[in-house]
Amino acid sequence: MGFPAKANTNKESKGAMRLFLVFFPQHPNKTIRRTSSGLLFTKALFTISLCALFLLLFTLSTFQVELEPSNPILPRSRRFSSSHWFFPVLGHKPLQRRKTPAASFALQGMGTLYRRGTKAMNDLVVGHVVEDVGEDDLRLFLRVLHRSGVTSRADTVFLFGSSSLSSRFSFVIHEENDSFFNLIRHYNGSTGKGLRGSVLSFDSTQFWKSGKKEVKETVWGKKGRGSYSNSTNESTRLTYGSVVGFDVHELDPENSLAGFLDHVPMSLRRWACYPMLLGRLRRNFKHVLLLDVKNSMLLSDPLGRVRNRSPESVYIWTKESSSGKHSKRNSEKTQSHHLVNSGILMGGARGIRRLSNAMLTEIVRATMQHRKKSSISESGVLSQLVGNGHILKNVNLIKSTESIQEVSSLMGLSPNSASDYSIIQRGNNNNNNNNNNNNNNHDLNSVIMKLICLIEVESSAYRDC
Repeated sequence: MGFPAKANTNKESKGAMRLFLVFFPQHPNKTIRRTSSGLLFTKALFTISLCALFLLLFTLSTFQVELEPSNPILPRSRRFSSSHWFFPVLGHKPLQRRKTPAASFALQGMGTLYRRGTKAMNDLVVGHVVEDVGEDDLRLFLRVLHRSGVTSRADTVFLFGSSSLSSRFSFVIHEENDSFFNLIRHYNGSTGKGLRGSVLSFDSTQFWKSGKKEVKETVWGKKGRGSYSNSTNESTRLTYGSVVGFDVHELDPENSLAGFLDHVPMSLRRWACYPMLLGRLRRNFKHVLLLDVKNSMLLSDPLGRVRNRSPESVYIWTKESSSGKHSKRNSEKTQSHHLVNSGILMGGARGIRRLSNAMLTEIVRATMQHRKKSSISESGVLSQLVGNGHILKNVNLIKSTESIQEVSSLMGLSPNSASDYSIIQRGNNNNNNNNNNNNNNHDLNSVIMKLICLIEVESSAYRDC
């Protein structure tokens, strides 16, 4: 009766030995002999080894590494499983160092947060990026924007025509953000804190606020995240706005104007994005500036003109139109001689939001009335809308009597003139001269970049100086 049990024991021992030899192989020419006590030791050692292996695998699969930011920008943390490093044969790629920080959502699961500001701002700058904007155009816009002091009181939103465009410009935006912080650090350690020797000099005093004050958290990004501060005095704090970007497909997923136009250019589609963007931010900002990134630059803060106005106010500029001199009737000539400059609009948040909603409706109406869809111009539609007092009766329109200076006149401006010419125009929007305008803009970009690099105490903040 005891003989079968002994056979089973031998079978179990042989099976255990086979498993043990997988983990602890012996030389094939040696004969293995084990006593009964040796078999118990072998089984115990096998069990311990197997448990240790499972524990190691479990630990590696659950262990996560959180990447910590090394600069003032606060990106969303990315987590990677360490098992990717332990099993390279499974096809997982090794970790590579990113050139830009990991992206974070800007608002309610949409957009990209490039830089989180120190507090909630009252002003908002929305720059739309048209299809033919180059990296040099965006870099110059950002560099002058950071130096203007506007971002000490306003958040900046970029509206891109596609996700690929926003990814393409991500590095430029991050690099100019880093250059801004380099300037701040430079003047934080000096006594002058940025003396304005020219119209393009950097005045860091605009970003330092005195007095202890509880600040409201910015609307962008995750709540409860800390922000960068390099204050050496408890009563002085560094203040700057957020920089974010949105893809038009996020704000206008259905491409609302696609049913009325064969091709919807960025200059028109942006008006379909403003209702959602400004609608979600209606309680967060008091003043809004809509700006064409390619053709405009800010030398100083222009929103001071509307801060004391009603929330329904909208400030507009006009420009001359060459089509006016070809009109047959004097009345038509008078109406078409001055077109509203659609590249620059600013005012109270309520007024800008109402104008945007009306502009979208006006674009649809214009496309239905014109047989040639390609003949519809953004500036022409906006001019018709402004001329119709009934549609915009709930908007307080303020027409500026001054003209926007060209970039070519920048050379003759003194530091004190920056407030008088807060907005500079890089070129006109005449479609017949697009090639000439692109060449002129490229030359002017180079000249302005060189002027900035000539400021010796600040040129070290930029890699291209």
